[in-house]
Amino acid sequence: MGDPYEKLLKKAYAGITVTGTSDERFSTPVPKVTIEGKTTILENFAEIADTLRREPDHLMKHLVGELGTAGKIDSNRAIFNGKFESEQIKSVIKAYVEDYVICTECGKADTRLVKEGRTLLLRCEACGGHRPVRKRKARTEPATQTLEEGAVMDVTIQHLSRRGDGVVKLGRYTMYVANAQPGQTVKIKITRVAGSIAFTERAT
Repeated sequence: MGDPYEKLLKKAYAGITVTGTSDERFSTPVPKVTIEGKTTILENFAEIADTLRREPDHLMKHLVGELGTAGKIDSNRAIFNGKFESEQIKSVIKAYVEDYVICTECGKADTRLVKEGRTLLLRCEACGGHRPVRKRKARTEPATQTLEEGAVMDVTIQHLSRRGDGVVKLGRYTMYVANAQPGQTVKIKITRVAGSIAFTERAT
């Protein structure tokens, strides 16, 4: 006599392998950023573009636009003029993923960009949803703003550099503020400007 139905059912389920679930989450490679002289290098640029399934030129255009600088693709790397912290690069890539990759209907990254007339659409291959890609609002501070030595202003610290200094991104400039913490608003004086880098001291 054969095994009872319940035992046969358990054996059948035991042989089933689940290869994917709706709980799987999309993950962007962590940016590998190095600074060489007056340039910043995103070492794994090609890997990131490949994971996002986006054209490298499209991703690069977004990066240089948001960073307010110039740059070029060099084989598997991206090279930007100026010095940028890894957290800045990571934040810009995260914004790109939200705007140009993730479906707002199902939250998946199985999407592609298509153009209908003059409208760029994000079409999801998982749920069939689609939406026009909305360009981000321009920064409140213009990218062409010029910082001058001796200028005094209030700034809000955005994050910390690897040396522990507070970092503020203002237009095309990156400012370093000693002894400051993220979220803190301080009054500073510009002591020196070198290209897109501004050095500061606390103002009284």
